[in-house]
Amino acid sequence: MLTESLALYQKRINFQLSSRIDALDDIDPQLKAAMKHGVLLGGKRIRPFLVYAIGEMLNVKLETLDSCAAAIECMHAYSLIHDDLPAMDDDALRRGQPTVHIAFSEATAILAGDALQALAFEIISEPIENITPSQNLAMVKALATASGYSGMCGGQAMDLSATNKQIELSTLIQLHKLKTGALICCAVQFAIIAAKVNEVEQQALLDFAAAIGLAFQVQDDVLDIIASTEELGKPQGSDTESNKSTYPKLLGLEGAQTTAVTLVEDALSALAKLPYNSQIIAQFARYIIERRV
Repeated sequence: MLTESLALYQKRINFQLSSRIDALDDIDPQLKAAMKHGVLLGGKRIRPFLVYAIGEMLNVKLETLDSCAAAIECMHAYSLIHDDLPAMDDDALRRGQPTVHIAFSEATAILAGDALQALAFEIISEPIENITPSQNLAMVKALATASGYSGMCGGQAMDLSATNKQIELSTLIQLHKLKTGALICCAVQFAIIAAKVNEVEQQALLDFAAAIGLAFQVQDDVLDIIASTEELGKPQGSDTESNKSTYPKLLGLEGAQTTAVTLVEDALSALAKLPYNSQIIAQFARYIIERRV
């Protein structure tokens, strides 16, 4: 069931993203091609999956969720393009393909990331079927908060500062709550806003999102050690090579794996509080720590 849902939502979001970029004027074909390369390079589409799967669980139509899914994946793609730049993580491969600055140029990659970030806000600020202006504004604010200083960018800055240093576990958790978790939580927030759920259900969903956001990052750190370059689509051991602060580095490999399992159990406990059929979402939570990519 999960495999079918992942494939269905991946196909849907890829169509949405491709259509959005194809519809842009040909002001600069190279920049447009770089944007498309960055956003359609592949990937698990975790954030759009959460928008669609949780939205549908809450009885929101897929057509209403399309803009939310496209906006958050544009934002995610922008962050990856900039993460890969020489001034950041300096990666030449992403999902087994040349990163945008390698395939095009560093300047084009910077502009492609900037343009995708702007496109994310353009998409989410447009009128959406069955969404009121106040809901629309709440979505814009959620995306801005999750992607800016108090979210993803702040977390990336913390990550850069923590490189070549020994940091406390609490700092690492805070770092990844912002760098990785904030945008994952935003995907869930989009579904919450669209469905107008009550406060109790909202809190359970946010607790779920926080737990899987951290679990996802812990598993990424584990995979950097145990997965192959072919599986990862980038050089195995790149975090270790760059002397990044990671969960295995602080807790040991076994400790990190145990932490990931505990976080997924926390996520499942939060789901159990909801009066909906959350079977696919629960399967997804388990997939987070079972995946090899």
